[in-house]
Formats: sequence, structure tokens, C-alpha cells
Amino acid sequence: MDFEDTKEEAEYRASARAFLTTNAKPRTGKGMLYRAAHATEDVLAEARDWQKKKHAAGFAGITWPKEWGGQGLSAINQVIYDQEEAQFSVPRGIYEIGLGMCIPTVCTWGTQAQRDRYAVTALKGEEVWCQLFSEPAGGSDLAALRTSAVRDGDDWVINGQKIWTSGAHYCQYGVIVTRSDFDAPKHKGLTYFFLDMRSPGVEIRGIKQISGASHFNEVFFNNVRIPDSQRLGKVGDGWKVSLTTLMNERFTIGGRAGVDVDEFLELARGIELEDGPALKNPTVRDKIADWYVASRGLKYSHFRTMTALSRGDTPGPESSIGKLVTGPKLQNMSAMALDVLEQGGVITDPEVAPMAALFHQTLMTSPSARIAGGSDEIMRNIIAERVLGLPADVRVDKDVPFNKVPTGKAK
Repeated sequence: MDFEDTKEEAEYRASARAFLTTNAKPRTGKGMLYRAAHATEDVLAEARDWQKKKHAAGFAGITWPKEWGGQGLSAINQVIYDQEEAQFSVPRGIYEIGLGMCIPTVCTWGTQAQRDRYAVTALKGEEVWCQLFSEPAGGSDLAALRTSAVRDGDDWVINGQKIWTSGAHYCQYGVIVTRSDFDAPKHKGLTYFFLDMRSPGVEIRGIKQISGASHFNEVFFNNVRIPDSQRLGKVGDGWKVSLTTLMNERFTIGGRAGVDVDEFLELARGIELEDGPALKNPTVRDKIADWYVASRGLKYSHFRTMTALSRGDTPGPESSIGKLVTGPKLQNMSAMALDVLEQGGVITDPEVAPMAALFHQTLMTSPSARIAGGSDEIMRNIIAERVLGLPADVRVDKDVPFNKVPTGKAK
């Protein structure tokens, strides 16, 4: 495992740091960790301006091929930039899904004309994309989706519902996987499209979250027509295209999400408990030690991924370890922070609460980190089967026609 930058990597890190120092403010405990959750017009405008600056400076589409409008650099360059950007207070959460997952899928499976039309406008921040995958009846099993696509001449007619779609209410475009053949096994009857989110028949309903935000959405499709020209991949090959999207998710790495030990230390230094400063309380110190060890473990696991990227290799499934550890750590740390604040923990107004209510927001949003992008159970299966080499789970519905799979409904 390499812990130091090469000469070229150090030079790239210096250029990224210079750009960020000139154009952004250093990150503090009040950094913009949850800006996407409160996507007002001002926040969207701020995010567009920042994305435009990144594009102009050559820090957008770092790993994208030049024919996609990117920089054509290696994945380690993206990791280095993300590490540096994580130290600054910049708008986050608006473009990550589109640029990290949707557009690379469009560029991989679409035509040259589609790449020319959509890639650069997204990189410049002119259009935002969302991912329409999860469904109410599917849980963590993407292939159990039921949104139907029926061919009608040169169009497809889409009916169904998606859920937990981040940012759908402010996105111009989305990618969607549908079921076009209910007689085929669940992984083989899928077809993948991209669509204009303003198409007739698309209804977006915000899901009110406990934090007060409505970042997630339900999206309903009522006879929505999508041209066949916006199909990605062959009819019935939607699962293969979906894997492209999901694999790109793995490379959307580098930036630190949520609070960490440093923020908790900052809070503990300013809190007085009945027996003295919170930072000297044995229970608090014990928790800090546990979280510090977990954070270091994640850091060095991340270095292993960086080493693979630096050598031109593809990171393995061990990347799932980071997600499995981070979600519970965020929950436990934020809950402990509110315990330390005692009665002050009920104050959620960011203008009054310590550290702009950062830990309050984390407590309310962190449970989603254990579901979004693959639940804890899915991560454990991946680690068990693909990292440790343990026997795979029995999948009794793998080769069964989808319309024959039991749904649990009463007859």
C-alpha cells in the first residue's frame, strides 16, 4: 500500500488546492454538508455557479474521456481532487448522481449525438439528472421492479411508480429502468431509458423527512411516452445497463460525507457537563477512541483503493466495507452528541444550536446512509460472498418468470 503521492500526483494535488483556495472558503463545522437536502433556488444557483467554475478550471469530468467532454485523467486524479475539495465549504449533493452515475451510463450506451448533447451541458451544471430505480414493492432488490414499459410504435408507454428518487423535483432529466417483459426471469425482462422529467404524465411528490427537508421523492408515471431513440441498450438488456450505473456509483468516492471525529471533538471542547468538560468525561473519551479507530480503519482501507486506482487497477468489492461502517458510525456519533448537549439537544434552529445544528441534521438523515445505495444487509452479502468467499445466498426466484414469482398477496 502506498501512502505518498507520486511526483505527478503531488503536482495535481497542488493545482487542485490552489484552485480551491482561490475560489472557496475552508470547511468548518458549519460546512455545507446538507445543502442538497434544502435545495432552494438560491442553493441551486450557488451549485450551478460552482459547477461552472469547476468545469472552466478543468476539475469537472476529471476521469471522463475527452470525447465525452472530460479531462481523460485517471481515477486517482478524481480521488485527489475530492480529498482536497472535502476540506472546503462548497455546494454538494446536486450534481453527484447525474455526473457520477447517470451521464456515464448515457455516454457508455448512447449514441455519439446523445453524448454531444447531454454530457457537456451536465458538466457545465446547466442540467441536473436523477436516477429512477427504487420501487415501493422492491425493497433492496432492484430486479423486483414493476414499472412497465409497453412498445407503441416508435414510443414506449411507461406506467408505474419509483420512490426515494433524490432531487427529482429540480432535475431536468432522469434515467429509468423498467420491466418490458413480465414473462421473463426478473433480471432478463428489463429495459433502460432516459427521459425528460417534464414529460406529460410524470408526477413528482416530495417525501417529507423528519429533518424538515424533502430531498427524496415519489415519482409516478401515468402513460408517459418515451421515444425508442432514448432507450439505452437492447430491449431486455436493462439489467446489464443498470450494472453500468451501479458500478459507476463505486467510483463516486473521495469526499467525506457527514460528520466525523474532528467535528465531535470540536463540539466536546466547548461543552461543560456536571463533572467538568465533556472532553474529559471517561464515557465520552471512550466513544471518541472507538470512532477514531473506525475512522482510521476506513482511511487506510481507502488508501488501499487509492493504491489500486494509482496503479490503474479497478477497486474490488471491499469498497462496500466503508459504507457498512460509516452509516452506523454516523448514527451513533450524532446520538452521542445530542446526549452531550443534554437539554440543549432539543434546539434544532441552526441559528441557535451549536455548530449550526450539524449533529441534529446528521441524526435525522444518517439512517438513510444505511439504506441508500444498498442496505446494510446487501453490503454484508457482498462482503461475505465477494470478499471473504463464503457461499452465496440461495436465490430461489433467479430463473423463475417474473409473473410467477410469489408476491405475498392473499389470493
